[in-house]
Amino acid sequence: MSVIGIDFGNESCYVAVAKAGGIETIANDYSLRATPSCVAFAGRNRVLGVAAKNQQVTNMSNTIGGFKRLLGRKYNDPHVQNELRKIPYKVEPRPDGGIGIKVQYQDEECVFSPEQITAMLFTKLKEDAFKELKTQINDCVITVPSFYTNAERQALLDAAGICGLNVLRLMSETTATALSYGFYKQDLPAPEEKARNVIFVDFGHSALQVSACAFHKGKLKMLASCADQVGGRDFDYALANHFSNEFQSKYKIDPRTNKRAFLRLLTEVEKIKKQMSANSTKLPLNIECFMNEIDVHSTMQRAIMEELCAGVLQRIEATMRKLLKDSNLPLEDIHSVEIVGGSTRIPAIKHLIEQIFCKPASTTLNQDEAVSRGAALQCAVLSPAVRVREFSCSDVQAYPVLISWDDGTQRNEMKVFEQYHTAPFTRLLTVHRREPLTINVHYEPNSVPYPDPFIGSFHIKDIKPNANGEPQEVKIKVRINQNGIVLISNANMVEKRESEEPVTPPATANGEQQPATPQGEEAPKSGEPMDIQEDKKKKIVTKSIDLTIDCKTHGFISSELSNYHEMEMKMIANDRQEKERIDARNALEEFVYEIRGKIQEDGELSAYVAPDDASKITLQLEDIENWLYEDGENCERAVYKDKLATLRQQTDPIRVRCEEYNGHEQAFHELGQTIQLTYKAVEQYRGQDPKYDHLTETEILNISEAAQKAQKWYEDARSRLVSVRKTQDPPVKVADIRHENQTLSTCTNSVLNRPKPKPPTPPADNNAAKDQQPNGADHSKDQQQQNQQPDGNQPKDLEDKMDVE
Repeated sequence: MSVIGIDFGNESCYVAVAKAGGIETIANDYSLRATPSCVAFAGRNRVLGVAAKNQQVTNMSNTIGGFKRLLGRKYNDPHVQNELRKIPYKVEPRPDGGIGIKVQYQDEECVFSPEQITAMLFTKLKEDAFKELKTQINDCVITVPSFYTNAERQALLDAAGICGLNVLRLMSETTATALSYGFYKQDLPAPEEKARNVIFVDFGHSALQVSACAFHKGKLKMLASCADQVGGRDFDYALANHFSNEFQSKYKIDPRTNKRAFLRLLTEVEKIKKQMSANSTKLPLNIECFMNEIDVHSTMQRAIMEELCAGVLQRIEATMRKLLKDSNLPLEDIHSVEIVGGSTRIPAIKHLIEQIFCKPASTTLNQDEAVSRGAALQCAVLSPAVRVREFSCSDVQAYPVLISWDDGTQRNEMKVFEQYHTAPFTRLLTVHRREPLTINVHYEPNSVPYPDPFIGSFHIKDIKPNANGEPQEVKIKVRINQNGIVLISNANMVEKRESEEPVTPPATANGEQQPATPQGEEAPKSGEPMDIQEDKKKKIVTKSIDLTIDCKTHGFISSELSNYHEMEMKMIANDRQEKERIDARNALEEFVYEIRGKIQEDGELSAYVAPDDASKITLQLEDIENWLYEDGENCERAVYKDKLATLRQQTDPIRVRCEEYNGHEQAFHELGQTIQLTYKAVEQYRGQDPKYDHLTETEILNISEAAQKAQKWYEDARSRLVSVRKTQDPPVKVADIRHENQTLSTCTNSVLNRPKPKPPTPPADNNAAKDQQPNGADHSKDQQQQNQQPDGNQPKDLEDKMDVE
């Protein structure tokens, strides 16, 4: 079973896996640990990850990036409209008010939702994990920003469902970072001791998250979490706008009017921003053929960048100070400030942290991979596939949650979860109703970075009055689940009714039931007749009835999700077929170039093909090459395979002929060596070499005749090859020579390698044998008779013994 954690970032993703040796961040097919969050469509296939990022400049309109900021949102959302000004691809509203991303796929115009695009990226991450683990990927933990609302979290779950991932938990990125920090700490305080408070600053490409966490041994508890949707890309845009203004005045060109030029500028600006993190000197910016065939040049210094990004730094400072206020932590109670995220490498950010928290920024965690490692640890804790020690994670609800309902006369509203309430958590509410009830769940107004605070509308059915027409008690569970999603998880109606049952009288001494005696009356004497009357006592019977809940909330309905899942499976199958088709086309193209070079003059096959045949094959190769770049560019795989098979039928005989002629010399050398070794062994036998004295004359004559026969075949084969041209098939094959060599070797080795028989065992001393007999038995006579027998007539049991020895 697989255990993986996915850090889904706006710019790039990381996948960590839990193995026997610990947590490991895996590499993709480009040997990189970071997989860009890019999906591209090129002709008939999809391009995912690194390959999509590499062709972004040349295929801008069909390369989708930055879609994490569009998940779960509506087209008219001001946040979305602000994003649309920065993205080069086409976006349009969908009929339901959602976002549609328009691309060209398989020569058709297609519209995909951000959830579908995210599922395509998850398909790529799933494939990389499969290649690493060599097992099917199902269970995972995916991290989300702590400021994500219900709509965005549900959208991410839908995306995972489209690509077939089973999400065990959506985990806040800062909580995953805290788990990655605390899981391996051996010096955390005991539960009864004062907690260790750590601040985590996660500043990535598009978001800032600052959290306070309290650690005890074996558990962590998030205290508060503040966020702002500002990130490293805001530094990039500030620098890009500065250079655009400079180029406009200096070169009379404005990159903001050309999407491709502005994209190239952003790429170069990001590089120089990273260089300034380690260098405070003036750095050059040079872009060749930038716009209108003009080369542009400029410089930038860290101090100037900080001036340009002063507004961004103010927002970062405000977020950090808000966390300090919300967490109610005195500065002296803060143990350390841990930083993660690529943008925390900017020196100005580290300076702000030290200024606000009075602690230096600690870099004990891997700034890029800590989030994915924490997610993989959480997946290992939740999964039965891996045994790890328990470590509990208590998260917080980022926004206050309200519920409201209408009882017919007035609208009621109450707050069920305060901001920073513990999650997951369930709150039980009790209401008294006669008829079905609709409860609306929403965030507190103006508390979320989302225009619509709506969470969901839950209609509780089957509520009815009791037999007396009175309202009945209804218990409602409002829950924040492990994914941070708020919902009404369950509703029960408590039905109460009265039942009468007889009161059991006390038992007498002989076991009979004694009737109850009314108060003030004398109990009857024993043996007197009496009139027995049963009293009945009323009992309240309680019955809990599960109620049906119809909910209207964010996310796809099951039928839509099923359709999108089928579409994704079809696209995966199409990607596989397209890869096989392209591989077949490349194999044909490669074979054309390879054979042409080999049959041309001075090629390794030119000596083995007749000039007329070489001309015909060359013409045929040129025809196939022209066809490949014209009519044959988009053919099916079978067409390429058929043409390759036809070419091989014509060229394989030439290749085989070359291999035969080139292999003759080595094969003849091996045969000649075997013949010489056989003759040498015969000469050694004639010279009475002791190592062959156990062989017979007949055996030596046999191997000598075999060597003579092989030598005759050798000379005849050599002579037959002398008069043959290399453009003709050789009359003697390499396999024939090796067969002859094998035959002679087998014959010779069976004789020469036969081991010598061992000499007979000398007879034992009579006295010693007598001493060894049990009970002093005397067997000297039997031993003498055996010793007096001739060597050739030894007893059967002695011969057997010698053979064994």
